[in-house]
Amino acid sequence: MSPSVPRLVVAAPSSGSGKTTVATGLMAAFAARGLAVSAHKVGPDYIDPGYHALATGRVGRNLDAYLCGPDLVGPLFGHGARGCDIAVVEGVMGLYDGAAGEGELASTAHVAKLLRAPVVLVVDASSQSRSVAALVHGFASWDPEVRVGGVILNKVGSDRHEELLREALDSAGVPVLGVLRRAGQVETPSRHLGLVPVAERQAAAVEAVAAMGAQVAAGCDLEALVALARSAGALPCAAWDAAEAVASPTRHPARPDDRFPPRIAVAGGPAFTFSYAEHAELLRAAGADVVSFDPLRDEELPEETRGLVIGGGFPEVYAAELSANEPLREAVAELALSGAPVAAECAGLLYLCRELDGLPMCGVLDARARMSERLTLGYRDAVAVGDSVLAAAGTRMRGHEFHRTAVEPGSGAEPAWGVRTPRPRVEGFVQRGVHASYLHTHWASEPGVARRFVERCRTS
Repeated sequence: MSPSVPRLVVAAPSSGSGKTTVATGLMAAFAARGLAVSAHKVGPDYIDPGYHALATGRVGRNLDAYLCGPDLVGPLFGHGARGCDIAVVEGVMGLYDGAAGEGELASTAHVAKLLRAPVVLVVDASSQSRSVAALVHGFASWDPEVRVGGVILNKVGSDRHEELLREALDSAGVPVLGVLRRAGQVETPSRHLGLVPVAERQAAAVEAVAAMGAQVAAGCDLEALVALARSAGALPCAAWDAAEAVASPTRHPARPDDRFPPRIAVAGGPAFTFSYAEHAELLRAAGADVVSFDPLRDEELPEETRGLVIGGGFPEVYAAELSANEPLREAVAELALSGAPVAAECAGLLYLCRELDGLPMCGVLDARARMSERLTLGYRDAVAVGDSVLAAAGTRMRGHEFHRTAVEPGSGAEPAWGVRTPRPRVEGFVQRGVHASYLHTHWASEPGVARRFVERCRTS
């Protein structure tokens, strides 16, 4: 059984209510009190965990019951929260909003139940007074297995407004644990895919997180929130472990060359900020030497690179700079041409194309990418069409798409995935050692992909 880590889930009736401000502010406020804080985000979002990491000084982690399956939520939480004093889990969308057509699956409520954690409901009170009681009562009573332990009122306009809200909530049976006034300094800028990542506005992001922490510390009852977090019981599962996950009963004994682990270069920097921490952990556990590089600044790959991982991000924002770094583009193309394993997701797919919005990219794939007005968003069920450096044919994984770009053609002669939802299609590219796709996947759900990728890097 996992040790009992005090924990809270920060939820809201809908998106835009202030979950990120409150959750990140709570993390910062708890950390300022000397607590070791574990930060988590429900769903596939990569950007909020970057702000969480600033607030806590620890890696922000995701808990996604669709991508990883419900059975992994508790173990992954235990892994991230190991050694911490308290954990704060930021929800996604509205409390009961889950994967489309899948009921409660992957909703904040679902994850709260899996974690046996109390929920703090953040309510945008800017346009209501007495009606807030009906709203809170409805959310607190909708599912008796979800324990709404308190409310934080956000965007409260005045002392009189606060008084009216508190009077209304006296009858709802849910305590008010905080009241936050409107404060523009804690807002974070957004663009076509949500908040601007921390890596692109480091100094401003530090200031914003500090302001969130100060506002929450001043407006919330931190002692009551800690007490509520401590009311969560122990989880009946062991913490996830990357080494155990990649262990294979058929793996051969260590060979002499295992003393020299294959080096896998992972793209980072402002253009490639989307990555789950567990991916690098799995690669290392499988025997790789994982090093990072920045395609905006580095003109060559790390020495002795045997494999390449290029995750998601915003290459469309940095297309000119990526294109101008011709030496690195040539190095990536040369590595791919040699047959070395390359795994690319979304932004990585665009970077490997011949061009992006007319600007030359790496030219590994005979495809062109462009910005699109259409937002592609949603969970996907996928199956590997053929063998690749990541997966054997028939391997099933769940993924997530989130982009405003288009690649033409959408798949190569050997597609990466057959996607079953929302409509049957094939997508992505498999050629030589390259596996490139729009789908973001979470390797903890199928750790064999990390083991397979490292083995291919070792033998290529």
